[in-house]
This record gives sequence, C-alpha cells and structure tokens, in this order.
Amino acid sequence: MQIFLAEIKQFNKYLVVPLYFGVNVPVSAKKTHKRVEIVNRKAGFNFHIEQRYEAGIALMGGEVKSIRDNNVNMGDAYCLYEDGELWLKNMHISEFKQSSYNKHEPLRTRKLLLNRQELAKIEAKIKTKGYAVFPIRLYENERGFLKLEIGLGQGKKTYDKREDLKEKDIKKDMERMRLR
Repeated sequence: MQIFLAEIKQFNKYLVVPLYFGVNVPVSAKKTHKRVEIVNRKAGFNFHIEQRYEAGIALMGGEVKSIRDNNVNMGDAYCLYEDGELWLKNMHISEFKQSSYNKHEPLRTRKLLLNRQELAKIEAKIKTKGYAVFPIRLYENERGFLKLEIGLGQGKKTYDKREDLKEKDIKKDMERMRLR
C-alpha cells in the first residue's frame, strides 16, 4: 500500500486538496458554525459607557453548553469588585438539560478573569462616585472561548434616557422616509 502526501494550496477562502485519484476537492478553510453573541440591551440604555474591557469567565461545563444554546439572561446582571477580584452577579444561565451530576446554580456568582493592570484601573474608577461596572455582551471569540465584554461608566439620568429615545425615534422616521 502506497501513501500519497497531498499538497495543500490556498485559493481565496478555500483549500484545494489534490487527491491521488486526480480530483480536486474544495474544502472550507474554517468550519462555519454559529457563534454565540448575547447582548445586554439594558446596558446601553441605563449607562453612559466610557470604557470597555474583554474578560474571561470561570464557568462549569454545563454552563458553557447552556450558553451555546442561548439560555442566558443578562438583564439584571452587574459586576462587583471584592478583595482585588471582579465578580459577575445575577446573570442567569439555565441548567443544561442533558447534564447529569454536574449541575450548577443558575444565579451563582462567577469570577471574571482580567489582568492586574485592568483590575487596578477598574478599581480606581469604581471608587469615584457614580461609576459602575456592568456586562455589555457575552460572545465566543475566534478560538472558541467565551468572553464577556464589560463596560465602565456612569448611570444615565431619566432625562438622558428620554433624549436617547427621541433620537432613536427620529432615526427610525428618517429611515422610513428614505425608503419611500
């Protein structure tokens, strides 16, 4: 039995692998599967976002699978700084139905993984009156890891929220007029 080594040539988005039969078969360069992206829409409505950070999350296996099934509610979630660490509280991740003995609490506190320098910057800002840390979106990066984008900012007043709603309505009206 003879072993044939195939040369791999890259054209645009496809890899063309010549087989020993003499047939070229295009193979996708990367597997395309649905990426996770869950957005906390209340964050943009309730806060002026001044800085954004990308943080890892310490999760259990069932939580990861449940997140990939989009069984997450970030509406009431917030971040808390305690003892030099940042914790995520009140993010509801439903139990994964097929998990057996490794069940998790849906509302447990989860540790956020950040650099020391980032934690020091966040701690300095949090000590200032009116600043808060809150989750913006939960997503899967290119390498398949789940990341949480957190924001640092001040809460909006009610008149700021009303102005945002007016601007949003004006944009919608302009878009409708443009499409006519």
